[in-house]
Amino acid sequence: MPERTVERITHTHIGGQAVLEGIMMRGTKNWAIAVREADGTIYTEAHDLVSAKDRHAWLKWPIIRGMWGFYETMVLAVKAFGISAEHAGETEEEQLTSKEIALTMVLGLALAIGLFIVLPAVVTNLLVGSSLERPITWNVVDGVLRLVAFFTYIWLVSKVKDIQRVFAYHGAEHKTIHAYEHGLPLTPEHIRTFGTLHVRCGTAFLLMVMVIAILVFSIVPGKAILAAWGVDGRLWVLLFNIGIRILLLPLIAGLAYEVSVKWAGNHPHNPLVKALTWPGMQLQRMTTAEPDDEMIEVAVAAMELVIARETAEPATGAGAPVPALD
Repeated sequence: MPERTVERITHTHIGGQAVLEGIMMRGTKNWAIAVREADGTIYTEAHDLVSAKDRHAWLKWPIIRGMWGFYETMVLAVKAFGISAEHAGETEEEQLTSKEIALTMVLGLALAIGLFIVLPAVVTNLLVGSSLERPITWNVVDGVLRLVAFFTYIWLVSKVKDIQRVFAYHGAEHKTIHAYEHGLPLTPEHIRTFGTLHVRCGTAFLLMVMVIAILVFSIVPGKAILAAWGVDGRLWVLLFNIGIRILLLPLIAGLAYEVSVKWAGNHPHNPLVKALTWPGMQLQRMTTAEPDDEMIEVAVAAMELVIARETAEPATGAGAPVPALD
């Protein structure tokens, strides 16, 4: 069936995440998760959202809100993954324990740092030499290699059968949000008519992070800082570049949030927004897939728990959180 081409008629802050055999949806008041269990039933649970931003107004400032939101998103992702891991396995032996989940997260973080920060920096050092000699060239090559590593990683994992199911749930999440934004009944018949791409997708956000990182690292006065420290050894310069990339990641995430979520999410039909978000939208063709009706039912189960709370306690004025990544 062809995708719908109707214009989006409402804006929503609701976002989500695909997990193992399920989907997590997040609103302003609560978050909910739905997982398809081995016996075919859908397990659901919902939790209140308690954010430090409700107690500290400065956490709602531009850039800072993105930094804090990125942290909260990561924490929530870990919780959602843990719940799905407990319910998605066909047998108790296949279900992950809390220690196994924690170890998986730690290893995943180490892999991300090694693949997207350390490896590009080391290869750039081999190709270009010390960043003290050619700082702009060094940062550009490092950024391009980081993008290559990111695209390669996405392409490789998309070939894994289990990941393909996660990507299909990702598509179900996007389609369900689209249907809700257009005011349509949340039924498979309506939801399946929408496409799997969405401007507030986390995949597009990660791509924006990498692009902004190239710009930020290009203006960091690394040469001046190292000169002030009296450091010029090639290894120490490399370690500095790796360290500064890790330290500035929250700032870059905050900047990317303002561009790809706060601005682009609120102005999806702006021509400039469409141009800037086009690469990220195309990347979603690798991280989303067409879901079946059972996957859509899971997405609806999670969405309905969030909508029920939103309807009962609608967000108001300046106190409402910024749009969530989906």
